[in-house]
Amino acid sequence: MEQHSITPEALHALLASNREVLVFDVRLPLDLLADSDIIPGAKRIPPKDVQENPSLIPKEIDAIVYCTCPSDKTSRAILRKALALHFSRIKFLKGGLDGWKAKGYPVEPYTQSFHLDTGS
Repeated sequence: MEQHSITPEALHALLASNREVLVFDVRLPLDLLADSDIIPGAKRIPPKDVQENPSLIPKEIDAIVYCTCPSDKTSRAILRKALALHFSRIKFLKGGLDGWKAKGYPVEPYTQSFHLDTGS
């Protein structure tokens, strides 16, 4: 699983190189409510949506997913599902959003509306 991870430093360098890469915030709604920062340019996709429809993350472009779970639990779950479906260009951000912020890399406020999944 670790070979499918990327460090905050490597992601920052990748984004700075202007290479085509998509970054996806796959945090649970309550985690987003607790910390509404997002990596600039990242697209938020609820993990439930990705689990139900993995094609929300394109197979043909390098993609990075991140969360704020201890030990990157949500990102790893998304990654496992994608790898099982033969996605080869997906990685998870090691340390997630917290690791990114700890390095002093930029974040921006997430201003889109979202639904809290109450699991009813």
